[in-house]
Amino acid sequence: MRNLRGQTAILTGASGGVGSFIAPALARAGMNLVLVAFPGEGLLEVCSAVTKEGVKAIALDFDLRDAQQRQRVVSTTLKEFGRVDVLVNNAGLEASAFYHELSEEQIKDILTVNLEAPMLLTRAVLPGMLRQGHGHIVNMSSLAGKFGPGFQEAYTATKAALTAFTFSLRGTYRKTGVSASVVCPGFVEAGIYERMKKQIGRPAPGLLGAGVCSPEHVAQAVVRAIERDLPEIIVSRLPVRPLLALYPLSPSLGAWITDKILGAHDFFRTVAEAQRRNHK
Repeated sequence: MRNLRGQTAILTGASGGVGSFIAPALARAGMNLVLVAFPGEGLLEVCSAVTKEGVKAIALDFDLRDAQQRQRVVSTTLKEFGRVDVLVNNAGLEASAFYHELSEEQIKDILTVNLEAPMLLTRAVLPGMLRQGHGHIVNMSSLAGKFGPGFQEAYTATKAALTAFTFSLRGTYRKTGVSASVVCPGFVEAGIYERMKKQIGRPAPGLLGAGVCSPEHVAQAVVRAIERDLPEIIVSRLPVRPLLALYPLSPSLGAWITDKILGAHDFFRTVAEAQRRNHK
């Protein structure tokens, strides 16, 4: 098992939702941290909290949609710490909507933050990782990228792509000491899901809601993925891997389960309609 103490990690999306739980989990593992968020509300508080674990940390209020600011994430890390051992691509945008009602700008923002930024940040840190003979990329995906619920087209496309990107990275850099993991949570009691519940005034129904997990479990999964070099971790209160296995075997059955058993389409429709009313 890999010892993380004294190593340096970049964590994007560090002050919102599950990011504020991943940061202290990495700190407790002994990692120095570069905490990135935009806008940086709450970022300094997270930075202050993690230093109490005895590690060094800096806060960067950088917008990952901007190429120059992405480059500065890596250059600032190298200037302050001299190396990048771990990159956790956690920042993400989500919009529950009828797809044709999303603006091109909204779609581009989701694609840029959720997929382009992780891929380009990964490309930027890989040369240094290869020179030092070790490094790890963690991509935060979602079960939505496996089920494909309605009203989530842009978000699910990016999350599905992150999983494929991760497995391709593992294949390319096997035996180099550099590797990658993807973490796929279901609904988490923080961030996006908390916002959805407030918008519609109720939690997700049935099995969809029964799988809701704690942000602490997601944070622990991130650390475990790095320490054990695991390809993929699914984080859910329910055992969903057997269910996921049905989707490639029978897409029609998978679609029926998503609709009738999980109630995913109806739930996200309700969220989309609430957001539509709020924007009128």
